[in-house]
Amino acid sequence: MALEEKERIIIPDENGEEHLFEVLFTFDVDETKQSYIAVIPVEQSEDEEVEVYAFRYEEKDNDEDDLSLFPIESDKEWEMVEEMLHTLADQENEV
Repeated sequence: MALEEKERIIIPDENGEEHLFEVLFTFDVDETKQSYIAVIPVEQSEDEEVEVYAFRYEEKDNDEDDLSLFPIESDKEWEMVEEMLHTLADQENEV
């Protein structure tokens, strides 16, 4: 049985320090033509509560490996991301 390799990205913080994150999921919203990504820190102890970070993103110059991340600022966007997170968690629990 092969293990599925998780996609990981590096995100610098406001001090320029780089942190490794595991991608939980990405999704696109057709109505707004926006893309979103949800990630969790890789360096997290097992007994810690998982902190999920979400961003709106755009691919840079047709390079899907280079992303520009933008903070989610509106309540409507947060609601969409939370709904998607709950949906995916429910699907995961069904398996």
